[in-house]
Amino acid sequence: MNHLFVPNVGRVDFQDIVFDEKLSIQIQQFLREYEHFEILTKFGLPVVNKLLLFGKSGCGKTMTAKAIANKLGKKLKTINLGNIVSSKLGETSRNIAAAFKMVETQEAVLFFDEFDSLGKERNYDNTDSSEMKRVVNSMIQLIDSLPRNSIFIAATNQIGLIDEALIRRFELKLEFYNPSQNYLDQLYDQLISKYPKEYQKVSRIYDISFAEAETIVLQEVKGNIIQSELLKKAQILQADKLTGICDN
Repeated sequence: MNHLFVPNVGRVDFQDIVFDEKLSIQIQQFLREYEHFEILTKFGLPVVNKLLLFGKSGCGKTMTAKAIANKLGKKLKTINLGNIVSSKLGETSRNIAAAFKMVETQEAVLFFDEFDSLGKERNYDNTDSSEMKRVVNSMIQLIDSLPRNSIFIAATNQIGLIDEALIRRFELKLEFYNPSQNYLDQLYDQLISKYPKEYQKVSRIYDISFAEAETIVLQEVKGNIIQSELLKKAQILQADKLTGICDN
């Protein structure tokens, strides 16, 4: 069964992620519902447990799913698309059902990245395969029957490809897009603060994703460190030469 999931590497906390104000408010409201889960369910009020994260690539969707699971103290079970999709008739639907079953048993967070690859809009002309229709229909039934103590999170860069009936199942839809200059500056400040001051000079490029900004910082900080070490070695060699001249 574990072959259906990707091993989770690294812990993500919410302080590791920079959100704009709207996203931050939506996520905090979702987390507050779980803090008051018992009293809300006592009065028959549904607690959100199906989230769709959509928008620009590299803007924090996967990190958000990891941070939610961590904050709620739940295991994150990330679907391995390579293993869950099968060429055998009906096998993909059975694999998805098995993944949902495991999450229900463990009261965990089920995370589907690249959700559009499995939840594509059903096209009832001859160009669509009946297998994909079965997969979407099966997923609709599984989402509808998901118990409230489990959480389903799906992420996509192409929400327009997902079947509308699936989209309607998500109570909370969070849109991710390229951050403003202000939020990117917060990220730059946060990232470079981990390193000594002499390595902190980096190019601040804007109108890009958080992931792209992080790549820029890591590359330039590494370059700063290497350049500093090369300079030190050059200075040592120069000092050794001067010492040798003096000795002669």
